Amino acid sequence: MRRRALLAATAGVLLTAACGSEPEEAAFVEPPPSTAAAPAPSVSASSGATQAPPVTVPATLKFSGKTLDGKPFDATTLAGKPTILWFWAPWCATCASEAQSVRDLQDEFGSRLNFLGIAGMGGNRDMHQFVKDLEVGNVTHLDDQAGRIWKKFKITEQSLYVVLDRAGTVVTTGYLDDLQLTSQVKSLVA
Repeated sequence: MRRRALLAATAGVLLTAACGSEPEEAAFVEPPPSTAAAPAPSVSASSGATQAPPVTVPATLKFSGKTLDGKPFDATTLAGKPTILWFWAPWCATCASEAQSVRDLQDEFGSRLNFLGIAGMGGNRDMHQFVKDLEVGNVTHLDDQAGRIWKKFKITEQSLYVVLDRAGTVVTTGYLDDLQLTSQVKSLVA
């Protein structure tokens, strides 16, 4: 017990001596843990507060829609991370065969990139059933029955992916099999 008290006192003296030359207003603020996808936060010299770096929203992510549950969704919230837009239809067998890969990649890499499903060419009830049956509820899905987002990205068939890098630049548009999709994801988060 006495040894612990001595160690604590010694550590306190060392910390005080090491920090004694710093002005009081420049106190160290420990930044929150950062991920590989997000730039490290900056510390303001005047206030000591942590500030997130500004994120520029690219034109590719300037769209909005409604989730399958009718909630508003603003794609600008995806800015700053690589993003994969998955255009699918609820009756599409190819889309159904891709669902497991999309789900698994979201589980593994979802903290470092965005997946967004954009459903079209079907009814909302069928879209819900697709998500439920194929267990892809871990991905946000938009109901784009009107085709507004499909038109923005010039999508004329399903199933297609639009792969955007961290800056929002289109890297790939088209069909990707499971291996190609996995390769794209790994290169985006590397």
